[in-house]
Amino acid sequence: MQDNNKSPQKKGFDLKAITKTKGFSAFTAALLAIVLGLIFGFIVMIFANPDRAMAGFRYVIFGGLGRFGDVLYFATPIMMTGLAVGFAFKMGLFNIGASGQYTMGMFFAMYVGFMWDLPTGLHWVVAIFAGMIGGMLWGFIPGIFKAALNVNEVITSIMFNYIGMYFVDMWVQSNATMYIASKSCTNYLPSSVQIPSLGIAGSNVNFGIIFAIITAIILFIVLQKTTFGYELKATGYNKYASDYAGMKGKRNIVVTMMIAGGLAGLGGAFAILAPSAIAGSSMTYEPINIIAANGFNGIAVALLGSSNPLGIIFSATFISHIQRGGTLANLVGFKPEIIDVVIAVIIYFSAFAMIMNSTLAKFIKTRFGKKGTVLPNANSETKEAK
Repeated sequence: MQDNNKSPQKKGFDLKAITKTKGFSAFTAALLAIVLGLIFGFIVMIFANPDRAMAGFRYVIFGGLGRFGDVLYFATPIMMTGLAVGFAFKMGLFNIGASGQYTMGMFFAMYVGFMWDLPTGLHWVVAIFAGMIGGMLWGFIPGIFKAALNVNEVITSIMFNYIGMYFVDMWVQSNATMYIASKSCTNYLPSSVQIPSLGIAGSNVNFGIIFAIITAIILFIVLQKTTFGYELKATGYNKYASDYAGMKGKRNIVVTMMIAGGLAGLGGAFAILAPSAIAGSSMTYEPINIIAANGFNGIAVALLGSSNPLGIIFSATFISHIQRGGTLANLVGFKPEIIDVVIAVIIYFSAFAMIMNSTLAKFIKTRFGKKGTVLPNANSETKEAK
């Protein structure tokens, strides 16, 4: 006769189950890559200037805390380009053309800002959407080449970085309203097209960071909770199986690249439409035939965030944080490029951090697993023995 009054057993802390989750693995892999990258950067600082290595390293780690507004401002565009790269990667596509999409989105936003006369409350909104459309256009072309002709998207998208950059520089320099030849840069944007500021003194941070975070959350929901997101991920895992299941792989390729391009275009719009900390001025663009670095920084952000939209929020903020700290390292005699070395090493380690992470996880489970593992029910053990 069964005892119905038996109280249920309390579940203990199951460390083994936690360490097996994908979220834990991704987090520890990124953390491991960051720690190793920072250690390597510190070693480089010691070789460069032993006496001031610790002071420079403190600036790298903590310098961004005193410039939090700038951290958020510079995190906004790389967060968007990171989302552009990460979203395409979920589909199994390597969108290395985020720089061109970013630049094209920046130009479309500037064009609306300079050439369209709209009310103040509407002008910057239209300019942001114009930036998104510019990026979508520049993402559509590699997408259609991939879907229709199976041309590798890495080749087409990286070439469109150059094409987009040269087009934008040519268009800007041929527009007398936009370009000031004596200063070799664009004119100041009207105040009506500048995104409202968040009010942090001495900083360009604005509502763009809020829009970027909301966009990342929406992307996470789309990928995790919708049929469309499931189709994208399924196609990325195995396009042949997804085609057999009736999913429209070619359409998904084009749509994915357009969405990715639109995200990068938004990053360009957020960057150029930001209000300047100097009254009466704004952000400007210099047509100097150099590909936008924010597009390639987005690749680093996506890799560090494991292409997870929520992870990209934190990785973009972290990259921006150490970049701001790195610019302060020159106060003690270090070149700002030292932070580029640190970021490069972090990304290098993140590429194979999952392998090191699995080794670390095995060590943790071996060392602490007995204390955290829940013992099976005694009755079930008896039944199995019988």
